[in-house]
Amino acid sequence: MISKPRVDVAGVFNSHPKTDPRTIRLKKFLTKLHCPVAYLSEEFVRAADDNHLDWRLLPSIAIIESGGGKAYIREKNNIFGWGGGEIYFNSLQAGLQTVAYELGRGQLYRRHNSLGKLHLYNPDENYAQQVMAVMRRISPVVKLGVEEEIVKIDGEYVYLNKRSDIASR
Repeated sequence: MISKPRVDVAGVFNSHPKTDPRTIRLKKFLTKLHCPVAYLSEEFVRAADDNHLDWRLLPSIAIIESGGGKAYIREKNNIFGWGGGEIYFNSLQAGLQTVAYELGRGQLYRRHNSLGKLHLYNPDENYAQQVMAVMRRISPVVKLGVEEEIVKIDGEYVYLNKRSDIASR
């Protein structure tokens, strides 16, 4: 049986996650901030796709809650502050999968958009706006690939803006 290539919620071809423009942009963003979880960029995007979430939501929550993995209790593996930070996960990946599932498919969250999910996640009046601001810093748009394409220059993947033909690293 031939399997179909993965296509994410936003319609971005996703059979090669390492070259997915979202993964590349996220890894670059997290690396620039010296976030220890930068190596999880591909898993953040995949978990978002699998659970019908905006691909920027999970890493943005992790940045607000733990500085992107800079400040959390290692034994808990909870970079999301899930359950008030009191929940233990077997690994960072297990925490990522659990939080992604709950935000995307859990009964409390599934019928809400990203902003609604954030208001439920943490009712502090400033919390949702802080996370949304990080989301916009990661990428001002949800869908990548329409105006940008990824090209490899000197062994490094860079964005090529189709309108201006200027590569940005």
